[in-house]
Amino acid sequence: MFQATHGRRVWPLLMAALMAVHTARAQGPVVDLPSAASAAAEGFSPVRLQRLDDSLERATGSEGYLGAVALIVRDGKVVTVQAHGSRDLARSRPMTEDAVFRIYSMTKPITSVAVLQLMEQGKLGLDDPVSRYLPAFKHMQRFAGGTADKPVLVPAQRPITVRQLLTHTAGFATGGEGFEEATRLLERADLHDSPDLATFVSRLAAVPLATEPGTRFKYDGTGIEVLARVVEVVSGESFEAYVRGHILAPLRMRDTGFSVPEAARGRVVDLTRMGADGRLGLDDSRSARQPGVSLNAYPSGAGGLYSTISDYARFCQMLLAGGALDDQRILGRKTVDLMMMNHLQGQLDPPVTEFSRAEGFGLGGSVILDVAGRGRLGSVGAFGWSGAASTYFTIDRQERLIAILLLQHLPDGQPHDLPRLATPFYNLVYQALEP
Repeated sequence: MFQATHGRRVWPLLMAALMAVHTARAQGPVVDLPSAASAAAEGFSPVRLQRLDDSLERATGSEGYLGAVALIVRDGKVVTVQAHGSRDLARSRPMTEDAVFRIYSMTKPITSVAVLQLMEQGKLGLDDPVSRYLPAFKHMQRFAGGTADKPVLVPAQRPITVRQLLTHTAGFATGGEGFEEATRLLERADLHDSPDLATFVSRLAAVPLATEPGTRFKYDGTGIEVLARVVEVVSGESFEAYVRGHILAPLRMRDTGFSVPEAARGRVVDLTRMGADGRLGLDDSRSARQPGVSLNAYPSGAGGLYSTISDYARFCQMLLAGGALDDQRILGRKTVDLMMMNHLQGQLDPPVTEFSRAEGFGLGGSVILDVAGRGRLGSVGAFGWSGAASTYFTIDRQERLIAILLLQHLPDGQPHDLPRLATPFYNLVYQALEP
């Protein structure tokens, strides 16, 4: 799946782009970067785009993020792709456009596509009870009071559905004010130490829900891991094999996978966290200590993939183009429409996420409902998500563009931490659009 490549990789047309023969750094770039004239041709001001470049250069200075890669695509053509800063904590290896990132929750849209493919094949339905495929979920209980040591449990009145797993409304005890005792029960199940997805699911099914399914949005990866197991049961393949065979390989996402081959691990970016002394240091996770190893013992549909900006852009372009890229159709056009609708409408009141009243949720990502309320430039209906280590993407069908920013830092939300870049990034992308 991965290829050990070096140097710069861009595409003038995404249809043929990024599939040029990989060339060693000594041989120079495969294709020249888009010129300012090409940016102007795609409706972007080259002068205003320079503001984005300058901002990321400052953000990856000696006291900032190690490095970043940013890309904008419009109408299937690269407007700009830029690498800034370094790949390593010593700041000795320059960031490159083929750098490999842990994309964490940007794995979730890929898992959602796998589920939707099986829906299109008639093998499952969005409103099917999950217990149809995973019988352990047939008789769920709900936490109704007491403590984790002495819980009061009642039978859940509603079944968990596939749609609720996709939209984070299944009712799992994944935190939040007022749900502390129920969440302790989930934590005791030690889900993330599971050796495989089947074990993850069996442990989870034994834990009481925090709320009735379909009544509360609570973002977490738990339900997405259940979906990964559903894919295994319905398809008859391991989740890793299914994703590789039905999404990654057809899209030629050659540098995307649940681990990185030894030959390509030099391209994996160091994963940082801010220390108590106000200095960046390596995170203490296994993946930070051994870049390229699997993030979990099981193939995590919620956050287990490594990828590159060019690979993820191919996935986004497939969705922007209505489900197909090059000669490969991954999803039907109307399925993509469904994926990018707000599915909290009619399910929750108000029909928004826990993050913002201006943001709904589709099947695998957020949907902008109110640009003014969201507080950053963009379009109503834009679809996207982020990853835990400061990776971001948006697919804006109104403006026919994709914007992706990849960094590799785990924020802690404390005042001494590095400033979040999502809102400045999107503002700088959209301010560069010409009338």
